[in-house]
Amino acid sequence: MPIKPLAKLISEIKNDPLGKVKIGVTDVDGVLRGKVLHRDKFLSIAESGGFGFCNVVFGWDCADVCYDNTTPSNIEMPGVVPNQLVRGNTTYTGWHTGYPDALAAIDFATFRRVPWDGGIPFFLADFRNDRGEGLEVCPRSLLKKVRDDALRMGFAAVFSEEFEWFNFRETPPDPKPITSGMFGYSLLRASKNSAYFNDLFDLLGKFGVPLEGLHTETGPGVYEAAILYDEVLEAADRAVLFKAGTKEIAHRHGIVPSFMAKWNQELPGCGGHFHQSLWDKGRKKNLFYDARDKHRMSDLMKSYLAGVLHCLPELLPMYAPTINSYKRLVEGAWAPTTPTWGIDNRTTAIRVLPGSSQSTRLEFRVCGADANPYLAMAANLASGLYGIKNKMKLTAPPTKASGYQDKSRGTLAADLREATQKMKNSKLANEFFGEGFVNHFVQTREWEWRQYLKSVSDWELKRYFEII
Repeated sequence: MPIKPLAKLISEIKNDPLGKVKIGVTDVDGVLRGKVLHRDKFLSIAESGGFGFCNVVFGWDCADVCYDNTTPSNIEMPGVVPNQLVRGNTTYTGWHTGYPDALAAIDFATFRRVPWDGGIPFFLADFRNDRGEGLEVCPRSLLKKVRDDALRMGFAAVFSEEFEWFNFRETPPDPKPITSGMFGYSLLRASKNSAYFNDLFDLLGKFGVPLEGLHTETGPGVYEAAILYDEVLEAADRAVLFKAGTKEIAHRHGIVPSFMAKWNQELPGCGGHFHQSLWDKGRKKNLFYDARDKHRMSDLMKSYLAGVLHCLPELLPMYAPTINSYKRLVEGAWAPTTPTWGIDNRTTAIRVLPGSSQSTRLEFRVCGADANPYLAMAANLASGLYGIKNKMKLTAPPTKASGYQDKSRGTLAADLREATQKMKNSKLANEFFGEGFVNHFVQTREWEWRQYLKSVSDWELKRYFEII
């Protein structure tokens, strides 16, 4: 989106009749947090370069439960003695640090106005450490670091995300989808909630989150939206703001959207696929395209693809970060279960789309709608750059039939615990993102697993309550 000169932007805020500004930051789970600031406070921040924001946003989970760094564990995990004290989050913040403020810096290039909230000015911010560098546990800062690596190599990374999500009239325990039946690409179903449907398209566009397309998917009350592509950081910003904006717009229509990966075992899950390609710095030439190749794939594209496939098993929690993520990654449910690739094959982890010099790209299909876009895009891009740096060859042939049956490269981890342990022991993850981030992120996923093990599910009640 067009970037206004800072002086002009400051003048616009000074003269804005609303007298307030909304600031957003993103936590490890990809949840948009934030606050509304008085205009004078914002102008002071703009002059000083940053402001304090409680670092608890990296010290609690998606339900605002603080990671307990002295939680007794009777869970069997590699390297963990049963019943010893396991630290859920020790390296960055917790009760042991007192949850101090972290330095948040506004990214003035993210300026937009919220059209459904009176046009209030809105900015994204990310976090800095004491040296003024990106904070190691901040997802947006992590993506900026990887993006900068790509730029130093001479590449502009272009990404876009598409989301599938369900829409309900009620919340659990008995959610009712806004439409019934399995009716993908239905103009009829869209017209039944046309005010909501049109508001999504129009208001998100005015919010700087332009949609390439919006339609119903197969399933009751499910929509799919494809966000217009841009450079990787802007693409991730748009993805985060799409989810937050959709929730706010839906609320005004009495609708509850859900981006969880799999809300019903009988229905398809919700994907959050990434389309991506590398271009020259001026974004004039698609470096993934080679007209001489059988599939119009350049050698650079093949090395990038080889890197993503190679690193996928060790970075899976960055793509599938919740317990529920793995309920989606099952055979025959439009989500991959193997680290495979294919030409326009929707059963593989990576779908190659060999189009024109403008459109040749990869679609990464592992992510669900529940993934943090900053972390998932950082993982994809870092993996692809690794493949290029190491001149990796695409030795695995394309899967021509079902990716579910092609287990020549193994299968993806079956649950969050297994995936997290692979990342915990990954040298690649530490090389890409640094030990500080990896330790913190792994500890948050281990916390998530422990919370799950303590819960009693409806399935258990139905199966055991009376009979056992």
